[in-house]
Amino acid sequence: MNGKVITFARSGDLDVPVRIKADSLEGTFPLLSLSEQLVDPQKALAKHRVDATSDLTLTAQVWANGKALTGQIATTYKSFKSKRRWNEWLQFPIRLSQLPLDAEVRFQFWDYDGNDMLVARATIPFFDSKNAVLLRGRQKVDVVIDDEDEQEKENKFNDKTKAIANNNSGYSEMDRLEKLIKKHELGDMPRLDWLDNLAFRQIELVNTKHTTKSDLFLYVEYPQFQHVVVYSPPPVLLAPQPLEPPQIQQIQNTQTDNPIESKYRRLLRSHKTGPLDKDLKPNAKMRDELNLIFNYPSAQELTENEKNLLWKFRYYATRDKRALTKFLKSVSWDDASEMRQAIALLPMWKEVDISDALEMLGPGFADHPAVRAFAVDRLRASPDKELELYLLQLVQALQFDKDRVVSQFLISRAVASPVLGNYFYWYVHVQTQSEQTTGPFKEAISDFLLALQTSENGAEKIVALKRESNFVGKLVKLAQDVRACKEARPKKVELLKSMIADPKLELKELPYPVILPLDPTQRIVGIDENDCSVFKSSLTPLKLTFKMEDGSLYPIIFKSGDDLRQDQLVIQIITLMNQLLLNENLDLKITPYRILATGAVDGAIQFVPNQTLASVLSDYPGGILQFLKEKAPMTEEQQALLPPGSLSLGVRPEVMDTFVRSCAGYCVMTYILGVGDRHLDNLLISDDGHFFHADFGYILGRDPKPFPPLMKLPIQIIDGMGGIHSENYTKFRNYCFTAYTTLRKSANLILNLFSLMTEANIPDIAIEKDKAVQKVRDRFCLEMSDEEAIVHFQNLINDSVSAFLPMVIDRLHSLAQYWRA
Repeated sequence: MNGKVITFARSGDLDVPVRIKADSLEGTFPLLSLSEQLVDPQKALAKHRVDATSDLTLTAQVWANGKALTGQIATTYKSFKSKRRWNEWLQFPIRLSQLPLDAEVRFQFWDYDGNDMLVARATIPFFDSKNAVLLRGRQKVDVVIDDEDEQEKENKFNDKTKAIANNNSGYSEMDRLEKLIKKHELGDMPRLDWLDNLAFRQIELVNTKHTTKSDLFLYVEYPQFQHVVVYSPPPVLLAPQPLEPPQIQQIQNTQTDNPIESKYRRLLRSHKTGPLDKDLKPNAKMRDELNLIFNYPSAQELTENEKNLLWKFRYYATRDKRALTKFLKSVSWDDASEMRQAIALLPMWKEVDISDALEMLGPGFADHPAVRAFAVDRLRASPDKELELYLLQLVQALQFDKDRVVSQFLISRAVASPVLGNYFYWYVHVQTQSEQTTGPFKEAISDFLLALQTSENGAEKIVALKRESNFVGKLVKLAQDVRACKEARPKKVELLKSMIADPKLELKELPYPVILPLDPTQRIVGIDENDCSVFKSSLTPLKLTFKMEDGSLYPIIFKSGDDLRQDQLVIQIITLMNQLLLNENLDLKITPYRILATGAVDGAIQFVPNQTLASVLSDYPGGILQFLKEKAPMTEEQQALLPPGSLSLGVRPEVMDTFVRSCAGYCVMTYILGVGDRHLDNLLISDDGHFFHADFGYILGRDPKPFPPLMKLPIQIIDGMGGIHSENYTKFRNYCFTAYTTLRKSANLILNLFSLMTEANIPDIAIEKDKAVQKVRDRFCLEMSDEEAIVHFQNLINDSVSAFLPMVIDRLHSLAQYWRA
């Protein structure tokens, strides 16, 4: 008898969850030509037909005997750059011991063209059909495109069969190599690093040569077990078991840790090695790895190896402020020993940036009061002007403020600063009108009013706040009454002026000065009814001109029936970006107007005198350049100072400089924010050359028009600078490159601000909360170097300037506006 012993495990004895790793999709879907896109634009809405690396969602489901054994498990959102790669473990709510012999995984690939669209399928079994052994390691699965007809599928199958038979395309060779790779991965072949590297390079060349782009394969990976797993039916209970009363269990997270990895982590992080870790110093290679991790953007997930590396060198990491949030993500907070060590390390850390402090106030650390208290201590050092930039997000952090440390901090600063107090009141007041998560906001506003009442001159402050609130209530009623009027616009204007002049309403001359909600440093004493009007719009927004205490006029637009919170967020981020650029001595002449939502469906907008680009191009045959010439002509003295032979555009240099800089600033900022629905009616210019955008109803890449450009830069703007070959256009591009690379350095701050807004009921964030931060991150292209990012932005400018379709859409929009008028 042969003395050889074969060791194996039985699947029926393995009471572990079924897991499979979705790795990557090789090959591309058939792409539409440009002519096909123009003939049938509806087809091009499915991005996989026009972009080889478009977003796809992958779902997986366990089936057996023609029936589904589980629900569908979907991959998380991934933004693909050069390859569709998920690299994600999917865990099913079924145990390995429960799998029948014919169990299989069915994969489905989904796109979105206005509705969910199934584009391809793939299927792979769990057990080898020949010897009933559980598959393990990396596997290659054929993918079938769902929108192919049967004849196309049969032709592809016949072509592949002929290719294999003739050995022309190298299918048999690739199959042989893949089997060898599996043996190597499973440890069935001896490893020799230098020779393995040479072999893998050669295999890549063979794969590139013999694999066509039309071949679609999904690479998946099964878990590795120490021994071969052979199918066996689950154990059968011979005796009836007593029935237990049903129990309701709360499951917080279906993605449980791998027990092997958990045990390995506990051994690696044992408290016995803690004292030794204090003296550990990384070698050069590990130091490079740590620096790479420290530079990760805030939204990036860490691998288990990266977490273990951070824990091992946690004492070394305390000298680098970038490392704190990454280290906190590496902590296993369920382990009491690790949690105590992590909290003890916090005071040792170098002072962190404000962006990291904001991240620690988010939902990821809602259950860790020590971390949140540490973040608030960092915020205490910030002046009021800086806090004002982030106050909108800090108010949203109240949703995760279980220990109320953030609430107490914000209230103390709001009571001490009239400006912060005013904005804090309105930001929280708006959230109390939301249908969701009103509890923490109602508590905060109640505590704020109580603290304000008991502060120095508290009674006067409360009275001023009540007067301001009552004044806003009158404006809301004014807007609602004008909108309810069914007469033509002139009649509505007449009604508005008569209501303002009515002494009973006390609007023309206020009985006492009232704080201006948009700017708490100023006081309103009345409304100039002669300079008030009603805009042409379905919501009939009002143009109101306030008379101020210092004798100046302050025009605003007041809206009722429109949610301004998204516009408010965009203007806040633009204001922040402008401040970041000014901190680097780059003044792009950005003049963000103020917006304040005073309710869920009402608010005020600062009115800046302007003209739309549509009206400028309509009224001035010479376009923007003629407009600037007439509004700011160059003087004779300035003409005389021009160098001999230089081209004069006839515009005052400071006005042209303002136009070029502001165009560059808004070009970069609106690209990062993914502002959509850009047309010539919401691109504005003032007489002094300031260019700016209005109406931010679409952000994060959303757009109501088909094939929107990533950046809106009409050729008419370039012509206003003097043309593509002008010196001003060169300056414009350089300003764009400098602004983009500068803002990339502060990407973490902007990403963390968006992360705190995911529960703020902002329409375009609420659509895909889990993808909002990733969409902004993609615009920063953080995987690129500065040089590569400049090339990327240059390509965006070139594509936008030369784009033909946006010009057609602008023309159609102008015609629609004409017929509507």
